[in-house]
Amino acid sequence: MDKKYSSLPLRSGVGIVVLNKENKVFVAKRIDNPKDFWQMPQGGVNSGEDFLKAAYRELEEETSIKSVKLIKELDGMITYELPKRLLGIIWKGKYRGQKQKWFLMRFTGEDKEININTHHPEFLDWKWIELDQLTKVVVEFKLHVYKEVQEKVQKLI
Repeated sequence: MDKKYSSLPLRSGVGIVVLNKENKVFVAKRIDNPKDFWQMPQGGVNSGEDFLKAAYRELEEETSIKSVKLIKELDGMITYELPKRLLGIIWKGKYRGQKQKWFLMRFTGEDKEININTHHPEFLDWKWIELDQLTKVVVEFKLHVYKEVQEKVQKLI
């Protein structure tokens, strides 16, 4: 990593695995990366906010989803570093990556509740996929995160 960025802190974040009734996983395609990469809802934790509150807030902000039931807070934290080309660009250059707490939730609503055309949209499209497809659709620098999340979720469903 570039010395200029190695002293930057990791951003505190959350990620949410949303399962539907068939145990398929919600993924969405980012507006700022319209290639064929998909991700689960995730985002930063605000000052004074606990991880679970941040997870519910991020989920609603990004997808409009409110109808969920917490299944489990996944053990541990998962860290990723931004690739060189994104350092200094993403998050206004304040962070070199994220340290995330992940949550597994069950979507209890109807698909029509899902609306990615939010106040500050982050996604172009969304879909439900099989859990074993997760690592095939994610951007490369988050691959190890999704592998670890996939393994943890597999043991729970």
